[in-house]
Amino acid sequence: MSYYDQVKEAADAIRARVSDVPRIAIVLGSGLGDFAGSLADRVSMPYGELPYWPASRVIGHDGRLVVGGVRGRTIAALAGRSHAYEGHDLRTVTFAVRVLGLLGVKTLILTNAAGGVNTAFAAGALMVIDDHINLMGGNPLVGANDDRFGPRFPDLTDLYSPRLRRIADEAGGEHGMTLPHGVYAAVLGPSYETPAEIRYLRTIGADAVGMSTVPEAIVARHMGMDVLGISCITNTAAGVLPHAVDHGEVLETARRVRGEFLALLEGIIGRL
Repeated sequence: MSYYDQVKEAADAIRARVSDVPRIAIVLGSGLGDFAGSLADRVSMPYGELPYWPASRVIGHDGRLVVGGVRGRTIAALAGRSHAYEGHDLRTVTFAVRVLGLLGVKTLILTNAAGGVNTAFAAGALMVIDDHINLMGGNPLVGANDDRFGPRFPDLTDLYSPRLRRIADEAGGEHGMTLPHGVYAAVLGPSYETPAEIRYLRTIGADAVGMSTVPEAIVARHMGMDVLGISCITNTAAGVLPHAVDHGEVLETARRVRGEFLALLEGIIGRL
C-alpha cells in the first residue's frame, strides 16, 4: 500500500467516527495536552486505534486525537506528536498532518514547548512564531513528490500566516497578554543544546529552540493549509542561567501557564 493510501485510510477512519469534520486542527506540545480535554461533545481516539498512526511515547504527550467543539467550531486536537529523535523518519513524523490535510483541515495551529534563546523571554511566555530555522538535518519533502499532496517546490515565504499571527495578537490582547514574536529553531534532539550551541543559535537569529514543529509546518504548507505556530517558553536555554535544563521543568512550566494557554487558543479559534 502506498503512503498516500495509508494516509487516506487513516483520514477515512476518523471521518467515520465524527459527525462534523473539522476544518481547524491543533497539535499540542509537551505538557499542553489538557486543551483536548476541554473540548465540548468530544470524540477521543487513541492513536493506536487509527490505521498506521505512529505512537507517541514521550512523557507529556497523551497520544490521542480528540474532535470536539470550541466556541461553536469543530476542531481536531492532537494530544501528542511523534518526534524524529524517537527514531522515526520525517515522513512518519508528519503522518498526522498529512491525515489532517486529507480530512479537510484548512487551518493548523502548531504548539510546542521550547527553550528560550532570547534572554528577554521569561519562562512561561507564549511566543508567536514568525519564522523558523530548520537545523534538524532533513526535510519531510525529500523523496518522490506525490502531486496529490502538493507541489514539488512549495513556497515558504509566508509559511506562518500573517493573518493568523494578527489574530493571535488580538486574542492575546483580549486577555491582557502581550505576545512576543520570534524565530523558532528546530534541532534533532533528544539531548538539550550545549551553551555553545545556544550562543550560535542566538547569533543566527533564533529566539527559541525545540525539537518539533518545523517538519509539520512544512508539510502543512505543502498541502495548502494556513499555519500558526505558538511556542510556550518552558525553560531558559543552556548557559543562560546557572542550572541544568530538565524535562520536569518543561512540564511544570507548561502546567503553570495552562490557563493563559487555554484562553489564548479559545480566543484565536473564536476569531477564525
